[in-house]
Amino acid sequence: MKGVILGSTIAEKILARASGQVRVNAGDNIQAKPDFVVAYDFPGYTDVIFKQMKDEFGLTGVKDPSRYALFIDHMVPAVTPQEEELHQNTRDWGALNHVPVYERKGIGHQVASELGYATPGAFVVHFDGHISQLGTFGTLAMGVRRHLIESFVNEKIRMAVPATTRVDLVGQLQAGVMARDVFHHVVRVLGPASCRFQVLEFGGEAIADMGIDARQTLTCLAMFTGAVTAIINPDQVTLPYAQERARLTIEPLYSDRDATYAARHTIDISQLEPVVVIPPSPANTRNLVDHLGLPVQVGYLGSCASGRLEDLRAAAHVLRGRHVKPGFQLHVVPTSQEIMRQAAQEGLLTDLIAAGAFISSPSCDYCFGRLGVMSAGQRAVSTGTLNVRGRMGSTDSEIFIVNAAAVAAAAIEGQIADPRPYLR
Repeated sequence: MKGVILGSTIAEKILARASGQVRVNAGDNIQAKPDFVVAYDFPGYTDVIFKQMKDEFGLTGVKDPSRYALFIDHMVPAVTPQEEELHQNTRDWGALNHVPVYERKGIGHQVASELGYATPGAFVVHFDGHISQLGTFGTLAMGVRRHLIESFVNEKIRMAVPATTRVDLVGQLQAGVMARDVFHHVVRVLGPASCRFQVLEFGGEAIADMGIDARQTLTCLAMFTGAVTAIINPDQVTLPYAQERARLTIEPLYSDRDATYAARHTIDISQLEPVVVIPPSPANTRNLVDHLGLPVQVGYLGSCASGRLEDLRAAAHVLRGRHVKPGFQLHVVPTSQEIMRQAAQEGLLTDLIAAGAFISSPSCDYCFGRLGVMSAGQRAVSTGTLNVRGRMGSTDSEIFIVNAAAVAAAAIEGQIADPRPYLR
């Protein structure tokens, strides 16, 4: 009805607060102040930002260092003098500017939530899009790529308020089906460009039934729908965890019932079976049962998307009392040191090691192909973020994305396998 003002989405409310306005709408051009600016050091990223600040803007530091955080989670430990030099430059810059540098604590996107940067209602920027997983806690966390330099030299960044697509998940998951399957099914249903330049907002009864780990998997992978980030309205599952750690006192925000969305979708996951994402694109979702028996030589269980306790428990359940097939390489990399500690306390690491898994300390290195690389002709089952050519070694190797339980089943059989018989 003409003249009626409808409600706002959680993303619009967060950006209104961050820009000092009562209300903003999708498409508005605003200047917003990020509550936190986070980054990891990587050649061509933070080192370039530090140099640009000095050479192009005459700046040697940042205002309000408490808003900034740096993570060393790639190339850990360093294997060349150049890698260690990069890390030392990051440490030195952080010390000079009183900006905290978190090192050897795990993958920064996960560690950021453990350290309270995932404050409900906060606005966070990073150059990496997987920071979207902070949206699990009602935080609007966006990967702005090379535009991140603006956040280092200015208090506010210029941006257009993104529209929001809402996806309500309904139904109850079957045994052996995990959040990883759910997300890739969403891509299959909606398409890889369905949320282009938008916020992907998850809701529905199935979300309410999911724990934090599963929700982080969903929000982490938002970019594969074209979205700039993902978010879930905070609830009693996430609020106790987030507010206990929160670095800011901000009132949690929620989407209004009459919020305006670019699109709304309801997806029933009650009949969903385990899926596999076929190389060389993260858009190629297929039913796992249609690819059983394909020989694979490598398994990777980890990444910012799927190396949490829920994943480690599923894999340990499948492998307990069984053994990895001789010649198969199973790499298990918990997402953070905190998760690794908890997995050790639960005995999960003992079960995985007894089955023949190789356990590595948390880092991004297996996911982006610095460690555990494949040679030409090899295939991997993986819970990593991508399956493009060359992601884990040779451009003539292949990566099949599956859930954690399916990685473990494949490790037993040496071929793509259905994890469900092992879970009965």
